[in-house]
Amino acid sequence: MQPAAQPNFMEMMLPFVVIFAVFYFLIIRPQGKKQKEHQGFLTQLKRGDEVVTSSGILGTIDGLTDLYVTLEIATNVKIKVLRAQIAASAKNLNSNTTEKKG
Repeated sequence: MQPAAQPNFMEMMLPFVVIFAVFYFLIIRPQGKKQKEHQGFLTQLKRGDEVVTSSGILGTIDGLTDLYVTLEIATNVKIKVLRAQIAASAKNLNSNTTEKKG
């Protein structure tokens, strides 16, 4: 009786390479694209834009710095939030909700 042959290094690594490729194309790459789009959105913000924060607060941009955004959430009511916490434009949210209803 002959002993079973040991798989070579490439045969042992093949399942790990396939799993990594699946993770890369299904999880890592799309997340990177989404993050890049969001970063571009944040750089294009300007005063007067209506936005939504990640916590769900809607407001109009009253002031901008590199790190902070001042939002007017009601008449003469302003809050300062981190620029990175701006989630989306309120116009995009309004157009998405009207498309679902109609």
